[in-house]
Amino acid sequence: MSLAYTSGHDYDGAPVLVEPEIRRLDGEVREVSVPPIVPPVTYGSLADLPFDNADAAPEDPVLSRRTEEGGWSDLTAAEFAGEVLALAKGMIAEGLVPGDRVAIMARTTYEWTLLDFAAWAAGLVTVPIYPTSSVYQTRWILQDSGAVALVTETVAQASALGPELSHLPDLRHMWILEKSHLERLAELGQQVPDQEIAVRRGVLGPDTLATVVYTSGTTGRPKGCALTHGNFLAEVDNAIELLHPVFKSKTADELSTLLFLPMSHVFGRMVAVACVRARVRLGHAPSLKAEDLLADLGSFKPTFLLVIPYMLEKVFNNARAKAESGGRVALFDRATGVAGRYAEAVEARKAGTGSGPGPALKAARACYDPLVYRRIRNAMGGRIRHIISGGSPLGRPIAAFFAGAGMEIYEGYGLTESTGAATVTPPLRPRLGTVGWPLPGTKVRIAADGEILLSGGQVFRGYWDPHGNGLIPSSSDGWFPTGDIGRLDDEGYLTITGRKKEILITAGGKNVAPAPLENWLRSHPLISQCMVLGDTRPYISALITLDMDGVSHWRRMNGKHSVPPELLVNDEELRAVLQRAVDEANKLVSRPESIRRFTILPKDFSEQAGHLTPSMKLRREAVMKDFAQEVEGLYER
Repeated sequence: MSLAYTSGHDYDGAPVLVEPEIRRLDGEVREVSVPPIVPPVTYGSLADLPFDNADAAPEDPVLSRRTEEGGWSDLTAAEFAGEVLALAKGMIAEGLVPGDRVAIMARTTYEWTLLDFAAWAAGLVTVPIYPTSSVYQTRWILQDSGAVALVTETVAQASALGPELSHLPDLRHMWILEKSHLERLAELGQQVPDQEIAVRRGVLGPDTLATVVYTSGTTGRPKGCALTHGNFLAEVDNAIELLHPVFKSKTADELSTLLFLPMSHVFGRMVAVACVRARVRLGHAPSLKAEDLLADLGSFKPTFLLVIPYMLEKVFNNARAKAESGGRVALFDRATGVAGRYAEAVEARKAGTGSGPGPALKAARACYDPLVYRRIRNAMGGRIRHIISGGSPLGRPIAAFFAGAGMEIYEGYGLTESTGAATVTPPLRPRLGTVGWPLPGTKVRIAADGEILLSGGQVFRGYWDPHGNGLIPSSSDGWFPTGDIGRLDDEGYLTITGRKKEILITAGGKNVAPAPLENWLRSHPLISQCMVLGDTRPYISALITLDMDGVSHWRRMNGKHSVPPELLVNDEELRAVLQRAVDEANKLVSRPESIRRFTILPKDFSEQAGHLTPSMKLRREAVMKDFAQEVEGLYER
């Protein structure tokens, strides 16, 4: 089964169930499809959204931006449309023509969303660049996309490109946010008639290119994913209706989210567009430092959050560490067990396989709510009811804890090439530990070798061709090969088991997917990152890095305050704790797939060192190269 709602963007009814189509081959589920909830958009574009909102509900608050005093100032739909219009006219005044590419290199700020919609209103194409990108990476994206303009957040980012400008003949404009260049652009555009924007919007359609998003490139050079206005609208329109409790339900609390994931990644960008589409109040938080983010959450008080699993793991581990420091770890662990059982009972009731939480379980949950669950909710702003998780598998235990603690989890799976989510947990039929059913309007197929294939209106048609010969097709048969390995259960729920290119084949011929082991170990409070290896080797081993927050707590609790952190890699007690964690992880797999040996690295993997992509995925070749000596040590006799 799947969820559907009466068609129509403004419908605010309750969700209903509709059967998906399940196809089997040799007794196994090999394909699942869910019909779209809303009709495909046949005219118009993303550029229309701010102006449609201003016409329909001009006084509704649609965005909030930070004030100099540290608070938040709401923008109404009419005010946001006015700022979009002014900036779009400024870009036209600077000579930008429809189809020109504008690159944006900034953290998650209000200006990012403003630039997106203003560029679209002027008929332009936006190109995200991670603010942490190297000069070489930035130059490559600017060259490949043929960007004629670049917006940077800081003077330093713009200055770093100075030596490369001779290699960027297409780049004619550079605007810097901290120099108030957007305000100057808006002033420059005052002489451009509003009708010019109406004309440019009028020629845009669902098939018009909206953005070129470059993959983070775990192997080789990144490729530009060419996403259309129609790709985004197919994605967000169906997601808004499917996730009715998140985007449309009427409650005492105004629906809102604070976006802190990078806007350079399609996951955050898609949710920003969905919020504008659904008129859900959207705020931006540029800093991921714990103290900054907690302060922003406390002042903004969102009703839902967009996260990657790593963040939820950190929240859980930090909460448990704090309980342990206060002598309340036994209480916290009991509360964890109650939350998990409560979430599983709710899941069983929704699936029709159980009666739901009984009186004793409800009473236990009510008892632990003020002691544990409410404190965690308060740390996240106090109004959180829903969490959308993506980027990597979350894992059933963590998902169950947060669901049982009063924050319903919607786990999704997708890629840049699918404009974000291709599957998502259906609200009325959750299955913890899976990434749900296909998003309405999407088909998921499992190939003979286990690779996940996708088809749907949000799936792009090809990669950017810098030579101007059209798009480079992504497939020849209408199915996009994701490179991910997964399986569909008998009811159509998808589980991700690994990356096709990351499958290890041991010297004994055993195929091993590293992701399940890595994801489980990464959730341990003492472990920051883990990379499983063993390709062409006699057995599986692992490189482990330490989570310094967790290690600092462990040192306090074990009387090791005087032991320098760099010496802990050789601490036998710490190694024994990690060995128990590895032993637990090994229970997930068969003996030939289990980790036989591991080593603790003296430093963490980082994006700056080239070990991680901006979306926190491992660059395995870089890790293998930089830690070659440690790898060889794992296989010395």
